[in-house]
Amino acid sequence: MDMNSITGAAYIVAALLFILSLAGLSKHESAKNGLTFGIVGMAVALVATVASTIDVSEYVDGRALVIVLMLAAIAVGAAIGIWRAKIVEMTGMPELIAMLHSFVGLAAVAIGWNGHILGSHDSMPSLINIHEAEVAIGIFIGAVTFTGSIVANLKLSAKMKSAPLMLPGKNFINIGSLVLFAVLTAVYVAMDTHDSTGATLLLAVITLLALALGWHLVASIGGGDMPVVVSMLNSYSGWAAAASGFLLGNDLLIVTGALVGSSGAYLSYIMCKAMNRSFISVIAGGFGIEAGPADDKDYGEHREIQAEAAAELLAGASSVVITPGYGMAVAQAQYPVADLTAKLRAKGVDVRFGIHPVAGRLPGHMNVLLAEAKVPYDIVLEMDEINDDFPETDVVLVIGANDTVNPAASEDPTSPIAGMPVLEVWNAKDVIVFKRSMAAGYAGVQNPLFFRDNSQMLFGDAKDRVEDIVRALD
Repeated sequence: MDMNSITGAAYIVAALLFILSLAGLSKHESAKNGLTFGIVGMAVALVATVASTIDVSEYVDGRALVIVLMLAAIAVGAAIGIWRAKIVEMTGMPELIAMLHSFVGLAAVAIGWNGHILGSHDSMPSLINIHEAEVAIGIFIGAVTFTGSIVANLKLSAKMKSAPLMLPGKNFINIGSLVLFAVLTAVYVAMDTHDSTGATLLLAVITLLALALGWHLVASIGGGDMPVVVSMLNSYSGWAAAASGFLLGNDLLIVTGALVGSSGAYLSYIMCKAMNRSFISVIAGGFGIEAGPADDKDYGEHREIQAEAAAELLAGASSVVITPGYGMAVAQAQYPVADLTAKLRAKGVDVRFGIHPVAGRLPGHMNVLLAEAKVPYDIVLEMDEINDDFPETDVVLVIGANDTVNPAASEDPTSPIAGMPVLEVWNAKDVIVFKRSMAAGYAGVQNPLFFRDNSQMLFGDAKDRVEDIVRALD
């Protein structure tokens, strides 16, 4: 067999492994196997690509230099990846993923410009035009992904305000940018791009337009909606990779990009349905909700509770539901929460978890944290599975959650989060809210739950307060 046949066979194996990886990641129980399939598939793809490149480089001047540069790039990338994987905290995973998406976008831009500079090697004019369209589209998708992912990283890491940017006529800006891109691409394809300064300048304008659009798309989205944004950027990075695959003539990159793009888009669709949002508005960058008038309503006084009283309330309960949020992740409270769960269950208390689809700042963030702390899968329920049970629940512990348990979403049509399905914890007999202060949540919206008659606030670091309760239960 020649190298092309071996590479083709390896690509088919890698593609199948990637499909098995996606299937495995769809369930908690098979997620580890899914991750293993993905790692093995990527290793196969990388080895096959390197081998085929070395084989082709035999016909290229400076073959040794080509091989050295390629292996050096792989070594540097692997070193950076291992370093980041070792030092990143679970709380920093969302912004890390957003940054990784930006790398895919930047790579797509570089590949597109490389395709423009080298041109098409096909002598058929119709295929040359297709190549030029691929260049413009690949650069556009990659540039939008690049700046959009950087903005998402800045918002998730609190280096940029989470509130949506509200420029006048923002929807017109987005639609106008897409129309202008289509016109510029048509002109670019119609031009003689070979040794054409005009074509290069036009492609530079397309690149700058895409960079600005990517920044505006994500900047216009509120922080409370960032989990969907990360998922959507994942989809964008997949399509950027697929576009690069067409330019490079790499079938596996096309297949892999399509898998990532379609699965990311579907996940975004599921999350939009869970949040009662429009999927089209996500793609169009209209997901940022217009800020309403300042909430100066007087909700009354909140009530406080101490750890000892909370422990007494829990010890006398027959059913408890824990609803975690990003605050639990920040405080690294999942381990004492797992200890509290085990202690209450040993006392005969029915303990379950209610997970909102966008709890945390990454899809599945809370599920991973709880699995890391060895919380049994069978007591971790999704919002739709737990919401009807709150009226029969004695105590709800809201640990670091805010927007996902806000009754304003269903009761106040003027609220920025109006219409978003939430965990209806206020229907329980008693609610204990773990928070550092009375500050609003990530979406910047006040939560009337904190002032309800059946709610009590337990202030302080979530990890410390949960540990206090565990000690009080002994």
